[in-house]
Amino acid sequence: MPSVLVPAARWERWVANFATGHGGASLSVSGGALCGEAADGSHFTARLPFATTYDGPAEAGDFAAAARAPGEWGVLLVRKGGFAVARLSGATLVEHKIGQRHVQGRTKAGGQSQQRFARRRDNQARQAYEAAADHAARILGGARLIVAGGDHPAVDAVLDDPRLSSVTVVDPWLPVPDPKRAVLDRAIADAQALAVDVVNA
Repeated sequence: MPSVLVPAARWERWVANFATGHGGASLSVSGGALCGEAADGSHFTARLPFATTYDGPAEAGDFAAAARAPGEWGVLLVRKGGFAVARLSGATLVEHKIGQRHVQGRTKAGGQSQQRFARRRDNQARQAYEAAADHAARILGGARLIVAGGDHPAVDAVLDDPRLSSVTVVDPWLPVPDPKRAVLDRAIADAQALAVDVVNA
């Protein structure tokens, strides 16, 4: 089950609602995460964004306050139909680029025709990933920490570029549709959210 992404600004209310819905809850800190245990056996584990470990008080407000974006970071979204790359300073968007590329769909034809379409589709995808890598190398600049999403093989193909060898990808992985501005904006918000694993009794 994927983690629930909760904006830091809504975290205290989320914890209060969890406690109310499960007969009360106690909080603790374990393994760099904030854990909640409810009276009915339900529980949650919440982690800070950007692979940050938490070692503060077992309080919802303190945990939310610790969810701060790093000085320089980025977002990379890649699918066969396009890409989006952004560099941020804290919560501020510094630069971004969104690109759409046509990649041939599958064909029902067989034999040599099918092989020809497959080669064309592979070539179009490779060109799309090369374009995404060019923009990523230019825009990400000093951003060494990124949150990625889209198609895993597509993102891997872009990150194989030697110019991006110093980039580290951190959770959460963002399962996005073809990147457009609204998709990128949502991804930027999700990248800064708290990742919560919930088990309801």
